[in-house]
Amino acid sequence: MRYGPLVFLSAFFAMGASWFGFVLMPHVQVGFLQQTNTLLAGATYPVGRPGFAREGLDVYRAYGCASCHTEQIGQTATVCDVVLEKVGTNQAVLLNALRNVRPDLSETQAKSLLDQLPQTVLQGLPKEQADENAKALSVAGSKATPWIVPVGPDIARGWGKRRTVAYDFLYDYPVMLGAERIGPDLSNVGVRQSDPNWHLRHLYAPQLDVQGSTMPPFRFLFEKRKIERGVSPDALSLPPELAPPAGYEIVPKTEAKALVAYLTSLRADAPLFVAPLSVAAPPETNAPAGDMSSTNSPATNATAK
Repeated sequence: MRYGPLVFLSAFFAMGASWFGFVLMPHVQVGFLQQTNTLLAGATYPVGRPGFAREGLDVYRAYGCASCHTEQIGQTATVCDVVLEKVGTNQAVLLNALRNVRPDLSETQAKSLLDQLPQTVLQGLPKEQADENAKALSVAGSKATPWIVPVGPDIARGWGKRRTVAYDFLYDYPVMLGAERIGPDLSNVGVRQSDPNWHLRHLYAPQLDVQGSTMPPFRFLFEKRKIERGVSPDALSLPPELAPPAGYEIVPKTEAKALVAYLTSLRADAPLFVAPLSVAAPPETNAPAGDMSSTNSPATNATAK
């Protein structure tokens, strides 16, 4: 065993390197994350979930929702669209530039397009090509802007607007990433379905609003009770075949309300430096629809890295 110390040291360094790479480095990178700023107006992201929604996370975990749903949007690439936002002072010059970048357009089609701005004139381009075309279209006072567009199967399904990043879970413990998608991803369900009543109906009778749903009903989260002085504002609106007998109503228990508060709080649509996307400027800025002049540059730079 004259090589025993060498074997021991080799195994020790191998285990140490594995621990360093798989435990320590992720902890350093993720464990000390702080709130960041969004690319749109620099709002702080994320903000902590309301207390009721935090209770709902415990309900979500207790009833195994993560066994059928994920909270992680995948993204395969980031491309750019070119959005023409303003005509400018010389429509003839712009028409010529437009037909140069879009040879497939007839003159009539190009004129029709200019009558309905803003319009996406080119899609799915690399950043450099999008910048060139936007510059070519920004003539005689006209304005064209490259828009950052995350793409991938999850985004195409409408489940989210960008990839999921560690910042999205800054205030969640435990993090319910999930492993299977028997049901749809819920990362952005608070945006897709913001109405709490929809979620309550879905918990009570999943196939009521989603035909073919394989989700089991969670009717134990509700109670049937006699109507005393008047119908409760929390009572579910159900079709006759599911409605309780006359004089009774179905109302959600506290657990159901907390779970729905958690679900409606799930929204990962903020544009971040680590996960950029272009969004329309807020209405209060008085900017034209789709104007990203104040925010598009940092997003574009983040994509270029």
